[in-house]
Amino acid sequence: MHVSRPAFPLVLVSLMALLLAGCDEIQSQAKTGPPPAPQVTISQPVTRIVADREEYVGRFVAVDAVEVRARVSGYLDAISFKDGQLVEKGDLLFTIDRRPFEAALKEARANLEQAKANLAFAETNLGRAQSLTRGTSISELTFDERVQAKSVAEATVQAQEAAVHQAELNLEFTQLRAPVSGRIGDRRVSTGNLVTGGTSGNTTLLATIQSVDPIRLEFTWDESSYLRFLREHPAARGPEMNVPVSLKLIDEPGFAHQGRLDFIDNAIDRSSGAIRGRAEFPNPDGTFTPGMFARIQIAMAPPAEALLVPDTAIGTEQVQKYVLVVDGDNIAQPKYVALGKVVDGLRVIKEGLSREDRVIINGLMRVRPGVRVAPQSGPIASVDTPPAATKSN
Repeated sequence: MHVSRPAFPLVLVSLMALLLAGCDEIQSQAKTGPPPAPQVTISQPVTRIVADREEYVGRFVAVDAVEVRARVSGYLDAISFKDGQLVEKGDLLFTIDRRPFEAALKEARANLEQAKANLAFAETNLGRAQSLTRGTSISELTFDERVQAKSVAEATVQAQEAAVHQAELNLEFTQLRAPVSGRIGDRRVSTGNLVTGGTSGNTTLLATIQSVDPIRLEFTWDESSYLRFLREHPAARGPEMNVPVSLKLIDEPGFAHQGRLDFIDNAIDRSSGAIRGRAEFPNPDGTFTPGMFARIQIAMAPPAEALLVPDTAIGTEQVQKYVLVVDGDNIAQPKYVALGKVVDGLRVIKEGLSREDRVIINGLMRVRPGVRVAPQSGPIASVDTPPAATKSN
């Protein structure tokens, strides 16, 4: 009978071969050494005088916004403007058929002349009565009647003068002129239509005019920002607010437009906890349009020295922000910081960093705290300055 031999000597040989191979690999690594330290770019924070500014979103509103409505009723006879054009105060806009109002004025003037003639006759009769001896040639009753007739005639003249003045006003109201300077919208009524005038709420809207230059921007402040602003600008509580502000449109890179804060509301809205503010800006070319959105920037405190680093140098650990600085032994150490606003593409560091710190500004993703690095100096570039080329592996 044939008996097979055990295979464990082959397994033992395989294990020995693996051990020998591992030893060779360890010896090879010991000869080559540990991996090289990662190369990073370091720089000290940029020191700059920075003003503490807050940004808010607002909407433009016209200083003067007027609805042009008819004051008298009649058929619209002529339109003297083009839709959307700029108009000056006093320019003729609409004309209502004047003929009925001219006839009414002539009638009122005729009635006035008749009343004046009656007054002259009453004055003559009263003068004749005064020359006669009362009680002999004329009775007391007749004399009193002539005095009364003169008074009635005088009142009638005054009433007819008022009627003439009203007729003149109605004739004047047939020509609707621009009450303010600005840009007029499109006509709401075409010629030939009957328009309703007067002081009631159903008068006909003919057009609207929005003033152009200057223009205002309205925005809202939260309560904490409003309080901080008042503490730094106590004069803003008075009627004269000489607080400069700057503005940019949604398609502009910077705050290039300068204006002045001119109004703060007298109460905080209970539902939103915000207060309304308003700034005025020159608008000579009419670029700013009522209803347009823009961002406004307000200085909340006087300019002060600040440290700035690029956003690429800032890391996040849960809710905390940190930067990695390189110590004297070229070891990366974290420093937790409080962030401020962005100025020219650089982030303001409110606290946690000193101007002597060597901050890793490039290569942060290749480094972890406590690791030795190979630093090389490089500049911190703002938005307006292109970053210098740095070597990286």
